[in-house]
Amino acid sequence: MYVGALTLDILLGDVRSLKQKRAVVRPIVAELQRRYPGVAVAETGHLDLHRRAEIGVAVVSASAGNCTQVLEACERLVAYRPDIELLSARQRLFTDEDD
Repeated sequence: MYVGALTLDILLGDVRSLKQKRAVVRPIVAELQRRYPGVAVAETGHLDLHRRAEIGVAVVSASAGNCTQVLEACERLVAYRPDIELLSARQRLFTDEDD
């Protein structure tokens, strides 16, 4: 069993309040969940900053290749959005043999 984790650090556009931030981040999370129903997605960091967001994505699979493939597809989906800037993306892969 493999667990893949992706952390996306995002700079938001012209956002001046947490309410506006939610209006940008929620559709991103929803689109990831809709396109890839087997992944778990949540806003995981920078919760009190207006123009920054961290989104975490997790996937469980029988193969490392599938985990990597799904996470890369999720990263591309976010990176190509014109209303945000992807500052960094970090992928990690865990196995059931990790201690």
